[in-house]
Amino acid sequence: MPRALVVFAHPVPESLNAAAHRVAVETLAAKGWDVDDCDLYAEGFDPVLSTEERRNYHDTAINTGPVQTYVDRLRAAEAFILCFPVWNFGYPAILKGYFDRVMLPGVTFDLADGKLTPCLNNIRKIAAITSYGSTPLRAFLAGDPPKKLFKRSLWGTMRPEKMRYIAQYDMNNITQADCDAFLARVRSEMEAF
Repeated sequence: MPRALVVFAHPVPESLNAAAHRVAVETLAAKGWDVDDCDLYAEGFDPVLSTEERRNYHDTAINTGPVQTYVDRLRAAEAFILCFPVWNFGYPAILKGYFDRVMLPGVTFDLADGKLTPCLNNIRKIAAITSYGSTPLRAFLAGDPPKKLFKRSLWGTMRPEKMRYIAQYDMNNITQADCDAFLARVRSEMEAF
């Protein structure tokens, strides 16, 4: 049974992000995926990169120590799905901290002679399920950093066969029908994943 790691980064259980997260997990499980549901808030993940972790960042013999269980979960997955809101045109701090602390040299990439080589060859599919307060135009004019980082940085370290970016924009003005349509899209995308 293929394993999907779903990383969820929203503190409010009644949010649209939380509903999308539930739909993604339920749909993947129904389609035969072994789902590792990693709720960063519920697990009490500490996003702060410590002084020692930064000092040991490039030492691949010991850099995974403080986050070994998260590294193991990432290495065991064939699919990597992120569920998060876009806040201030960026990732929530807890998700950024996950990237800083878990996506380490020797885990997601090797760095030799100034060249980056991807390490997460086990990840075949990646998806982002997200929401924005802004409109698509405002996100575009701001450079849409979360989308760029997802499509460029994660692609560069995983080289997946399939990538999906599933976004609901203009959260400040959407209707219940818009929410329902977004959740239906999440379900459809995960069924096809």
